[in-house]
Amino acid sequence: MADTATPFTHRVATHSDIPALTDIMNASIASLQQGFLSPRQVEASFELMGMDTQLIDDGTYYAIMDGDEIVGCGGWSRRATLYGANHTKGRDATLLDPHTDAARIRAMYTHPGHARRGIGRLIMNLCEKKAAEEGFTRYELMATLSGEPLYRACGYLPVVHEVVPTSMGVAVPLIKMEKHR
Repeated sequence: MADTATPFTHRVATHSDIPALTDIMNASIASLQQGFLSPRQVEASFELMGMDTQLIDDGTYYAIMDGDEIVGCGGWSRRATLYGANHTKGRDATLLDPHTDAARIRAMYTHPGHARRGIGRLIMNLCEKKAAEEGFTRYELMATLSGEPLYRACGYLPVVHEVVPTSMGVAVPLIKMEKHR
């Protein structure tokens, strides 16, 4: 994927960024999924999405900056977990083999006030480049319905549509997507 010129910069996220990152995640989930999900599905999405500190610990999570303000975040993983937060069931920290497994593109969020300004593409470019440097030739992600158009535009194709149940009794639709380098 070609580099996309944006006014934004990036840096590796740290644990001290967690409050700001969490605020962006919560605002993004609550706002950017409207029109794609019912209000109850948006509320249930918080059970499936949010902060995964393993990405910060691994140094594969990025804060997207507009000056000194964090306006987006996202990362990639060399671990088996495909999506979810610290509290999401089914996490798996097993390291992936770049020769046989796909790197995971993870936890992409944009502050609603900065949506559709190139932050998502910047994160995708950054993550794909870093994962390729470690030998990965395939990438997987779990897309929300609101994220699917961006991922398709970046060359990802749907593999399977899932409806993920939550403890609220509400299921949330997600799409597993994949890209080959």
